[in-house]
Amino acid sequence: MSSPEESKKYNNIKLAVGISKTVISFVLLYLFVTLGYSNKLIIWINSYTSNDYLLLISFIITTGVVSGVLFFPVNYYSGFYLEHKYDLSNQTFIKWILEDLKGLLIFAAIGIPILLAFYFSLKTFGGIWWLPFAILLFIVSVLLARIVPVLILPLFYKLTPIDDEELKRRITLLAIEAGVKVENVYRFDMSKNTKKANAAFTGIGKSKRILLGDTLLDNYTKDEIETVIAHELGHYKKKHIIKNIVIGTVSSFLTLFLIAKLYDVSLTWFGFDMRTDIAALPLLSLWAMLIGLIQTPLGNILSRKYEYEADRYAVDVTKKPEAFVSTLRKLTSQNLGDENPNPFVEWFFYSHPSINNRVNAIIDYSGSTVTSLQNLQTEQ
Repeated sequence: MSSPEESKKYNNIKLAVGISKTVISFVLLYLFVTLGYSNKLIIWINSYTSNDYLLLISFIITTGVVSGVLFFPVNYYSGFYLEHKYDLSNQTFIKWILEDLKGLLIFAAIGIPILLAFYFSLKTFGGIWWLPFAILLFIVSVLLARIVPVLILPLFYKLTPIDDEELKRRITLLAIEAGVKVENVYRFDMSKNTKKANAAFTGIGKSKRILLGDTLLDNYTKDEIETVIAHELGHYKKKHIIKNIVIGTVSSFLTLFLIAKLYDVSLTWFGFDMRTDIAALPLLSLWAMLIGLIQTPLGNILSRKYEYEADRYAVDVTKKPEAFVSTLRKLTSQNLGDENPNPFVEWFFYSHPSINNRVNAIIDYSGSTVTSLQNLQTEQ
């Protein structure tokens, strides 16, 4: 059982590392362009190939490798050392490297064709390149939602149908109540990597899956697991998934439109003449990072609203607010979450409300069980 002080220190370190890495990435990328290294790299690659698409892939791979080497110490500290220091990881160093390499290969298999399609749009459609590219990204996102649970997730975890018939029956009833047709409920070996616990409702269409980490199944009661699943299904019942798709699509189109306009305006600031100049493409990332500063808190405000709504749905459908509060407390402790983060940090960075705010909201919502919930909160 972690202490609040330990949890806060862990989260503050992770936050500081994340912010520092983002700022350093922005500065290095800015210097990479303004100091002419982007142009020099293209000139060097051009001595081996003149094909624009090969130039683009070589440019991306080279900058990616250099970035990976530069940030390896930071990634090692944050992703491996810190997780072991706070006794959250079950990975050996070799397994950590192999899992990252596996993720990188899958990212490359998906990302490289998208990059080539992006550059094709840039060369073919001129100033409106963002429109066909945004349409492509929407199609890809829908396809990924279908294939990730079926083809990609099994590459990282072993998925097996749960063998607890009573728990399966409870979850099936919850799914029916939410209007979700689910083929099966799966257990995945989350413990091979971490001591943290989690559950998820993923996929669309026939690829819908309810996934339960073995760390959750082995350490929580049926009532507690039921409330977790009810929360996840609450997102479906409240149409959060559809809303997120609509909002995400609109946001994606608008963001790409803004990036395209800002990119065109800023080309001459950095000495570039054409938008198709590969050496200028890092400017797109710079503008995306700046726009992200505005999008992040706005997106998190909406996300936290959805989480509160899903919490209320879980209370309504299970009638077990005490079990739900117990689950949230245990998950926060097991995952080393910060119970009471700085209000600004929560507002800007948190996609989920802090545990104290969630519990207080459940207490306020569950009028008839306020006393028992407050006692449970005190005991925790």
